[in-house]
This record gives sequence, C-alpha cells and structure tokens, in this order.
Amino acid sequence: MKIVRYRIGRKTSYGILKDNRIERLASTPYRGIKGTGKFDKLTDARLLAPCLPSKVIAIGLNYYKHAQEVKQEVPKEPLTFFKPSTSVIGPEDKIVRPPGCQQLDYEAELGVVIGKTATRVSKADAMQYVLGYTCFNDVTARDWQRIDKQWTRAKGSDTFSPIGPWIETQLDPGNVLVESYLNGVRKQSSSTNDLVFDVPTLIAFITNSITLLPGDVIATGTPAGIAPMQTGDVIEIKCGGIGTLKNTIA
Repeated sequence: MKIVRYRIGRKTSYGILKDNRIERLASTPYRGIKGTGKFDKLTDARLLAPCLPSKVIAIGLNYYKHAQEVKQEVPKEPLTFFKPSTSVIGPEDKIVRPPGCQQLDYEAELGVVIGKTATRVSKADAMQYVLGYTCFNDVTARDWQRIDKQWTRAKGSDTFSPIGPWIETQLDPGNVLVESYLNGVRKQSSSTNDLVFDVPTLIAFITNSITLLPGDVIATGTPAGIAPMQTGDVIEIKCGGIGTLKNTIA
C-alpha cells in the first residue's frame, strides 16, 4: 500500500495511491488507515512530503562499503544525528544551496516512517512501530561538515531532507536496493543487506533514549558513491519496492 500526502488547490489530504487515482483517507494514517471511498486524480494532485516528522534521526556510517570509502572505522553503536523538521521537502521541490556552501552532496537512503509513539522499544517488538518506508536524501554541505566538526548546519539546513514520493507499507527493509542517479547517471547502488545496523536494531537503540513520534523518520544511512551536486542538477533517489524521489538543485 502506498500512502501519499497531497494537495489539490488549497486542500491537503492523505490518501492511498491506486494506479492513477488517490483514495482520500478519513484522517491521518497514524489514526488508522480508513478510506473514504472518495477519489482524486493523481494528475490533479501535487505530491508533498508523505509525512511531517517532528524530527529526522539519521544514521552515519551505516554501510560497510561507505565506511571504507570515507576511510573511517565502522561504529560499534549506531552513529546518530538530528535533521530538523524545517529541513523537510517533498518530491519535485527544490534543494537550495545555502549562501557560502561550496560542496553540496547527495546521500541516497531508505527512510523508515514511525507509525506510533515509541519509547524503550525492544528489538523484537520494533517492527510493530513502523508505518512504512520511503526514499530519503540526506543532503549534506560537505565543506561545512569538515569545518564545523559537528553536523547541525551541514545536515540540517533548509531543504536538506527530501522525502518521498510516498510511504510504502509492505516492504522487507532487510533487502532493499538503494540507488542515486545524478542527471540520469547512476552514482550509488547497494542493498540494505550491507547495513551495519538493521532497522529493528536502530529503532531499539534510538528509543532507548529518544522517544519517536508518529511521522518521525529514521534515515538509515547511505551506501558508497557520495559526490557533489551543482546548480541545475537533477538528483533521483530510488529504493526498490518504493519508487523514485526526484529533486532539482537551485
């Protein structure tokens, strides 16, 4: 099932994508997925970020080959950092290079969307708290990351968290092909079976100290192949079983 958040005119709704039609939901998907029987045409809708997270918790160095690429040791525990809600944009929205940023990189990732409040969740119970999965781009000002030594500005600037195009509820997160394409050229390609820490482990680790709320997103890390984007470039993040998240650099 593909859950979308979309706008027609001034009205914003959640819905279930069915071919070229969207069945409107009675409420948010966090209150139960209940269709209204009323449909909108996909061609009439503007797809938005499929969730409105209070926070994104992203994971660094979570692919073995990416750790090798940047010549760093694989972490013994998940390396976490925040991306604020103000960094979130949706499909086809512009990624804006901030003034002074010299190197703007893409990072293709599988995003995990939380479906209900999660505090001190066990690894065994972790998947009960997942609504579904989406494509995520952990946009990074690489030069600021090197200069600042911590990642708030480099990872959390406005437009640095593209999410979409929808939430797929039926997916095995342990074997998802994650790819990036820059101007149509494939740059990253790896399966989540190369993750250092899998999704249940991440949920248990994070919720041991941080409460996750409905709509929050865990960005699970990026494969090897990161590189810069230039103004006018088109970046596509593709996750097998989900779809394609497409944005342009402004």
